[in-house]
Amino acid sequence: MRIETPRIGVYICHCGVNIAATVDVKGVAEFAKELSYVVIARDYQYMCSDPGQELIKNDIKEQRLNRVVVASCSPRMHEPTFRNACEDAGLNAYCFEMANIREQCAWVHSDKDKATEKAKDLVASAVSKAALLEPLERKKVGVIPGALVIGGGIAGIYAALEIADKGFETYLVEKEPSIGGHMAQLDKTFPTLDCSACILTPKMVEVDRHKNIQLLTYSEVKEVNGYIGNYKVMIRKRPRYVDAHKCTGCGECANACLLYGRIPNEFDAGLAKRSAIYVPFPQAVPLIYTVDAERCIYMTKGKCGKYPACKEACPADAIDFEQREEEIEVEVGTIVVATGYELLDPSEKPEYGYKYDEVLTGLEFERLSVASSPTGGKILINGKEPKEVVFISCVGSRSRKEDECEYCSRVCCMYIAKQAHLVKEKILNATVKVVYNDMRAYGKGFEEFYNRAMEEGVEYIRKELEDPIEVVKRNEEKKKVVVRTICERKEMEIEADLVVLANAIVPRKDADELAKILKISRSADGFFLEAHPKLRPLDTFTDGIFIAGCCQSPKDIPDSVTQAVGAAIKASIPLMKGEVEIEPLVASINEAVCVGCGTCEAVCPFDALTLEAGVMRVNEVVCKGCGSCGSACPSGAISMVQFKDEQIYAQIEAMI
Repeated sequence: MRIETPRIGVYICHCGVNIAATVDVKGVAEFAKELSYVVIARDYQYMCSDPGQELIKNDIKEQRLNRVVVASCSPRMHEPTFRNACEDAGLNAYCFEMANIREQCAWVHSDKDKATEKAKDLVASAVSKAALLEPLERKKVGVIPGALVIGGGIAGIYAALEIADKGFETYLVEKEPSIGGHMAQLDKTFPTLDCSACILTPKMVEVDRHKNIQLLTYSEVKEVNGYIGNYKVMIRKRPRYVDAHKCTGCGECANACLLYGRIPNEFDAGLAKRSAIYVPFPQAVPLIYTVDAERCIYMTKGKCGKYPACKEACPADAIDFEQREEEIEVEVGTIVVATGYELLDPSEKPEYGYKYDEVLTGLEFERLSVASSPTGGKILINGKEPKEVVFISCVGSRSRKEDECEYCSRVCCMYIAKQAHLVKEKILNATVKVVYNDMRAYGKGFEEFYNRAMEEGVEYIRKELEDPIEVVKRNEEKKKVVVRTICERKEMEIEADLVVLANAIVPRKDADELAKILKISRSADGFFLEAHPKLRPLDTFTDGIFIAGCCQSPKDIPDSVTQAVGAAIKASIPLMKGEVEIEPLVASINEAVCVGCGTCEAVCPFDALTLEAGVMRVNEVVCKGCGSCGSACPSGAISMVQFKDEQIYAQIEAMI
């Protein structure tokens, strides 16, 4: 219900010198006093501070204000602060309007007189709109006490455990046959050189045994509908062709497979071979064998010897070629996305010589050096221990080229130091050289570990980021390669038995598809986008969906775990409360004008509109008030609450 006569208070913030250095704040406050409906206008050093908020609260009570305008920084940062202050004083939070005179004025101008005039226009515009604001009420919706975690790497594992430990049913969906992610592939972790499997495996087992976690491996999220507190999720569970209840993980089926040792093992980065029925690694959770339907002779040709060899060999009669794909629907209140990353394919960068046997990626080196490798942990290239080893950093990272990544992949500098240490530890008298652009040892114990590597004899050779580098072979018969680059403006060549490439961390190829399913955004680099890089780094723009780990940006294990725990706590808060408040800033439809053409429904990115009895209806819980529908409506039937035509026109008239 509209308040009859507006009584507006205007507050201009100095923001230290952020605004005051470019805008005559006191002059703007004096100008505001003369505007229609303005009862009081003040300026203050920091309006967002407690004393600044107290000014607003006291004036609401003493001056009987029914509208408040604050001219300061970005509404994205402090609009909730001032709304809460208004509510504390008994004023409806939506009778507040904010003018951005920092980012949109002070920070983009150098002429103080012109900046001040622009600030006056922005304040006049905000006051004109404030006079037309109406009080609104937030709606509350119930919350289903359960959560979905997408991705079973270290971030997903910790997120699932954190939510489940609070007593909520948690569904953990993992695309691969086992949880563990990339961490399960590692040998040692920097800078402590702990055994990766020794740290990870107990957590994997804990997930499998937790009474509140339903583990859905070899599964994918295919559809998500609903809103915060009430998500319906369709999960596609692919058939393993192995009965999970019967399989004991004995491995007899894999040993009997006619393709035993003939299929490259993805978990070992292709360095080892597996059968068409397999577990990714010995510590897999769950330890259930899976038939690779695309390579299995029986599945592709309909015949495998007299009988399917694996079925005949299985002592538990667990092989079941009659299994079919399942669709599982679950209902949850919140979702945590922890889908991880992929590594740049170095074959896309032919200058690095990845086609040669003597050139490996960092992950391939990791699988070569781990104790369970085909060589038993010995570093062997062409059947011999390499005596001259070169590591190359920033392969595809930190580049301004269109087809490369401008960002730093963060973990490369330190895993190079770790792998260089492993070479020194395992190969007597090996020479190890690192060709790098900049050293980034930013974490706890990282600088000390870098220094340790140099003390052990690892030679670091710095080149400029723009300088070319290539890996070539002079002689195909000679089992060596040559690294050519520029150091201190001089061309240099380094002969090597082994070159290890630190290739960039990149978003998963299916990230775009998942973003569309979840209705979340991606940043320019392709990773999932957080709601605010500083104040809301775990949230997405879709309420109730949170992000953790390397799906948001490259990061190491401790940072992934930290973010996962934080995202899990954020996801648990609505579950604990049992209800959530929904912002009332949504689309509004004039049913008398709506012709039911469906144009708005087609452009809505949140699926908040449905046609009922020839008229569009808005699901106010799902709607985010983005305005796409209003701008597309050919009949003008849609308006946005707090952004009605008369409010926008009033703002424009005040400025011109």
